[in-house]
Parts: sequence; C-alpha cells; structure tokens
Amino acid sequence: MSVIVNTGDALNFDAIIDAFYHHGWVWLPNFLSPQLNAALLHEAQHEAELTPAGIGRHNDHQLNQHIRRDATQWFDGKSAAQQQYLALMAQLQLVFNRRCFLGLFDFECHFARYKQGDYYQKHRDAFSGRSNRVLTTVSYLNSVTQGGELALYNEDEQLIDKFLPTAGSLVLFESERFPHAVLPAVDSRYSIAGWFRKNASINGVLDPAR
Repeated sequence: MSVIVNTGDALNFDAIIDAFYHHGWVWLPNFLSPQLNAALLHEAQHEAELTPAGIGRHNDHQLNQHIRRDATQWFDGKSAAQQQYLALMAQLQLVFNRRCFLGLFDFECHFARYKQGDYYQKHRDAFSGRSNRVLTTVSYLNSVTQGGELALYNEDEQLIDKFLPTAGSLVLFESERFPHAVLPAVDSRYSIAGWFRKNASINGVLDPAR
C-alpha cells in the first residue's frame, strides 16, 4: 500500500503530517520544483566530487562493497541550489517539530549516485539508543525506467513497497523503525539522502558527528 501525498505546486503540510502520523512514512511525488530539481541534478552530475561511500562512523568507518556501492558527496551549503534545498528541509523540520514534537535539531544530507550494478543492502539508518537520526529522507533527482528502487520494510522486515526513482519525488520515513535497501541499479540513479537529527551534543559538539 503506497502512502502518497501529491503536493502539487505548494507543500500541503497538513496532508504530509497526517500521512506520516498514521504510517510513519510518506511518499511525496512532487516535492521539488522542476527548476530546483534540474539545478541539483546538474550539480550532482557535473560539479560534485563523488567518492565511494563507506559504512560506520569515526573509527568504525570503512569501505565495504558487499554492503554498498554508491558514491556520495556531503552538502556544504555553498551553491544556490543546495541553499534552496536546505531551506525547504528547514520548513519540514519546523512543521514536524510543531506538529509531532520530534525535537529535530538539524539536517544533514549528501548527493548519491548509483551506477549500473550499484546497490545498498538492507539496513537501518538508526538503532535504538545508538544514533540521533530521527527521520530519513531520499529525494530523487532523475527518473529511471528500471532498477535502483528503494525497498522499504516494516519492523518485521516484510516488504511494504518499492519506489522507482522519479525526478522531484521524496520518500520520508522514521530512521529507527524501517529497514530499507537500494536494489541494484540498471540506469544511473541520482538522489539526495538526508537525515533529520535530534540534539545529542556534548560541549556543543553534535554526537555522533557525520
């Protein structure tokens, strides 16, 4: 069953929050404007310095192509397109905090590219008591005809749905609650993976760091 909120030209925050409240995830097929989507896609394809993505953090960080094979670059907020995207996510953060009392503190994100054969095995973005990631977002920057679907699973690891990348769409879900995977790509797939985080800082340093 797909939980779809067609936002049209303006974000319908009431519909987004209502769908999220009942299901813990939501798919927004028209999240980004065509103009912003095109600017972000151009940056991801031609300007971003994408490097092989790893798993783990700090001393546990490592490359493991048996688990994931995408390439990424973290946002630095320097381009106009990145600034517009971050401003849009700041609106979402404000609404979720006001309506759902999630205590979201900040947002981090990176470009991601999956070429033919690339994938990311089933995983969770957060574990109970071990991460400050609260909500996961995936914004798709290009449409593909096959491959590269995001497979979303419930707490019992039964498949909920598969999302074929469609330019301008966004999937949002609870980081700790839903395992997910990126199925092997056929067409090259560009996206922005992001996380709303709660504050778990020590002496002003966000923990865990990116």
